Amino acid sequence: MVVTIPKEKWTGKIREVKLGATSEEGGTRSNSITLGGVNTLPFLFFEGEMPRKPVIAMEVRDVVREDYAPLAREPFEGVIDSVSKWAKACCEQHGAEAICLKLEGTNPEEEDKSPEEAVETVKEVLSAVSVPLLIYGCGNEQKVAKVMQLVSDATKGERCLLGLAEEEKYKSISVATMANDHGIVAFSNLDINLAKQLNILLTDFGVKPENIVMDPLQAGLGYGLEYSYSVIERIRLAALMGDQMLQMPILCDTALAWKPREAHQDNPEWGDKILRGPYWEATTAMSAITAGADMLIMRHPKAVAMVREAVAELATNGGA
Repeated sequence: MVVTIPKEKWTGKIREVKLGATSEEGGTRSNSITLGGVNTLPFLFFEGEMPRKPVIAMEVRDVVREDYAPLAREPFEGVIDSVSKWAKACCEQHGAEAICLKLEGTNPEEEDKSPEEAVETVKEVLSAVSVPLLIYGCGNEQKVAKVMQLVSDATKGERCLLGLAEEEKYKSISVATMANDHGIVAFSNLDINLAKQLNILLTDFGVKPENIVMDPLQAGLGYGLEYSYSVIERIRLAALMGDQMLQMPILCDTALAWKPREAHQDNPEWGDKILRGPYWEATTAMSAITAGADMLIMRHPKAVAMVREAVAELATNGGA
């Protein structure tokens, strides 16, 4: 008996967004990365094209506070106090395809580092690694506006992704990205309508659609994962069905995977935490990928390795 696999016919396609610029393109990166270009659900190669695998970036912070999970800190002991050494370890030892530099220390309610200090931190990472960069502010609108303008100027030509743009605070960071042709990360809190509205606001303000990457918020395992999965999947389905304001690539940050106590606390009944923590993040990351994420920001090297292996296996019968 011949079995015919039912196939969906999608009318939409995810826009391609480029990250990083080589010397030929006016930057200093060893390579650039393209997100998007998909016209089917993840790994359903019999229905359409998934021309590339999801990209894995790794997180680097300018400050590491006490609430940073010790288990995620351990693989970088000896380098975690230096953004350049930390970034190099991510790339050279763990194969990071991009670095997400989070300028947490610029928060005026914490270390309150100056915009000039932030720029020096960015330059330090740019000099240390040759992969593309994502650069995040501290979340304080006034401080982010000052920091991102200087950071945008300092990284002119490098084609970075700057974040995060939110519904009530997107104008200043949009100006910074447009000034030097960077990309922007549009953050929405688990709401498909908000994700679409933010993309509309950004494009109306002048940001080109091909410069926008969406972050719909990836909740961690045991911390709302199921709901975030459904939101991300709905965004991707709407995009494939032709909604142009949702056809931007999706980025998911797996940092929230380390929030639940089950991810990192000692408890013999839960198994070895040294294994449990990375598995917790890897499970969260794979949820994001199978829902439709084109890029991940990850912490633990073991989790990165597990996700990379799983993606390679899923892509075996395709061509991504």
